[in-house]
Amino acid sequence: MPGRRRCRRVGFWPTFTSFGPATTGSTEPEETILTVDEFEAVRLKDLEGLDQSECAALMEISQPTFHRLVISARKKIADALTHGKTIRIKGGHYRF
Repeated sequence: MPGRRRCRRVGFWPTFTSFGPATTGSTEPEETILTVDEFEAVRLKDLEGLDQSECAALMEISQPTFHRLVISARKKIADALTHGKTIRIKGGHYRF
């Protein structure tokens, strides 16, 4: 039985919650959902340049959990950029 899932602490709310390719046709591109806690993990690690232990402490989660969040977020971002998908930031298990 898995342990109780802890809320991840988020210290920044994204100003924009949708990013995608410019479209000229009538069809909308596919959508990739990036959770708010995944967004925060990438922001802390890649934008702020903090190390993994600092990021995990700020989000009040373990380092392995933080690492899984970053890997998941980076994979979703790479998929969206490679395949021309829209990235939408919403959902997740977090508290502000």
